[in-house]
Amino acid sequence: MQCPKCRGNMRTYERNGVHIEQCDNCRGIFLDYGELETLTQMESRFHAAPPPPPPAPGPAWGAQHGGHYGHHRQRSWVGMLFST
Repeated sequence: MQCPKCRGNMRTYERNGVHIEQCDNCRGIFLDYGELETLTQMESRFHAAPPPPPPAPGPAWGAQHGGHYGHHRQRSWVGMLFST
C-alpha cells in the first residue's frame, strides 16, 4: 500500500481489533471506515470504568521500630550530662 499523502510505504498494525495503517515516510496514521468510531467507543469505555482500588496503606513512620519517632537520633551532649 502507498500513503495517500506522500506515496510512502504503509504498514498495518492491529491494536485491540482495530487495523491502523501508518506511513513509514511521513508517519501519518490512516484508519479504515468505522475504525475511528471503534476507537472513540473504546476510549469512552476506558474512562467510564471504575478506578482501580488504592493500594493498602503502609506502616506509619517508626512503626517498624515500635513506633518511636527519632529512634535513631543521637542524643545531644547536654542529654548525656543529665542522663541517669
